[in-house]
Amino acid sequence: MDATALVTPPYVAGPLRLEPFPALMLTPARVGSPSTGRAFARPYKDVSARLLRWQERGLVTADPEPALYLHEYTANGITVRGLVGALDVSRRAARAEDRAVLPHEGIHPVQADELADRMEEMQLNPAPILLVHHGSRRLRGLLATIAARRPNREFTDRGGQEHRIWAERSPAALAEIAAELAGGRALIADGHHRYAAYLRLQRRQATAAGRRPTDLGLAMLVDHADTPLFLGPIHRTLAGTSLEDLRDATETLGLAFHDVAQTEAVHALSAARLAATDGERWAVVHLVMEADEAAVEVLHRRIVPALPHGPTSIAYHHSVDEALADARPGSIAVLMPAPSVDLVLKVAEADRLLPEKATSFQPKPSLGVLIRSLRDAAPGPS
Repeated sequence: MDATALVTPPYVAGPLRLEPFPALMLTPARVGSPSTGRAFARPYKDVSARLLRWQERGLVTADPEPALYLHEYTANGITVRGLVGALDVSRRAARAEDRAVLPHEGIHPVQADELADRMEEMQLNPAPILLVHHGSRRLRGLLATIAARRPNREFTDRGGQEHRIWAERSPAALAEIAAELAGGRALIADGHHRYAAYLRLQRRQATAAGRRPTDLGLAMLVDHADTPLFLGPIHRTLAGTSLEDLRDATETLGLAFHDVAQTEAVHALSAARLAATDGERWAVVHLVMEADEAAVEVLHRRIVPALPHGPTSIAYHHSVDEALADARPGSIAVLMPAPSVDLVLKVAEADRLLPEKATSFQPKPSLGVLIRSLRDAAPGPS
C-alpha cells in the first residue's frame, strides 16, 4: 500500500460517551503563548516532567477530582461553548448504524502513528479534538443552567482569547448529560489524526486487563445549533496545470467554463461554482452536482482526473490572498466555496470521506486550557 495514501480511520461505536477527568490547566500567562507550543515539542518524554516542574512553580493547576468541563471561548468575535471530557474510544462499530463518531476526511497512517507515539511518550492528551453535533433541547437546557453559574475559571490568554470554564461534578447532572448524549452522533470538526492516534493507543494496550486510560481520548463537543463554529473554505493551487487544461477538463465533463473579469469571478463563487485564475486571466466553472455532493468532491474526483496535464502538486490555502500569491501561468489557483456543516454531516453519514483539507472549522481553542494526563486518568467502569 502507498504509505502516503489516505485511509479511513476506524469508527467508534455508540453510545456516545464523554467521561469526567481531572484536568491540568496552564496559568493564563502560559495559555496562547508561543513558548507553550515549544514546551510540548521534542523531547516528548520530558513533557510530563516539565509540567510537574511548572506545577511546583504554580504555572499548572491540577484539578483534584474528575469533572466534565463546560468551556466557553471567544476569538475574533465568535463565541464557542462546548463540553470537554474523555471520549470513550474503546469500542469499534461493526455496522454503519452503530457509529458514534463520524470522520469526514481520511488520515495518513504514518502521521497517526507519530501522534500516538508522541502521546505515549508525553503520557498526555495535550488538547481536545473538536466534535460538533446537534444537541437535544434538554441538553442545551442543562448546559445553560451550568453556564448561568459563576465560572470556576475566567481569563483572557496571551493570544487574546477569552475563556470561561465551569467544572461539573454533580452525579445527577453528569447522569442527565450522559443520557442525553448516549443516542447521538458527533462529527469530527478538527483533529482527525489525533482521533486516529487515540484509537491506535487504545489498540496497543487492548490486551491489558481492566479499563485503561487509553480507552479514552480528550474531546470537546460543540452544539452546532447553540454556538456554531465558523466553517471556512480551503483554497487550492494546482501546479503544472493551466486554465486551458481546466477548460478542456470541464468541457469533457459537460460543465460550463466562462472567461470573466476578476470581480465577476469572485462574486460568482458559490456552492455550485468555482473561480480559477493563473494570475492574469480569470474563469468561472459551473458545477453539476448531486444533492448531497460538495464542490470539493467534484473538483478532486471528476475535474482533476480529467485534466490533460498535471497537477504535479496541490497546495492548500486558508485565505484568498495566499492562493492568489501562488497563481501564475502554469500554476492555477482555484477558489473554493465552504460546504455547510449539514452537508458535511450528510457526507459522513453516507459513509463517504471528503478530499483532504476540505474544511476549516474556526476558531480553535488555545493550547493549554484543558489537558488530560494519562498518568492521573482514572477511567470509570466499562
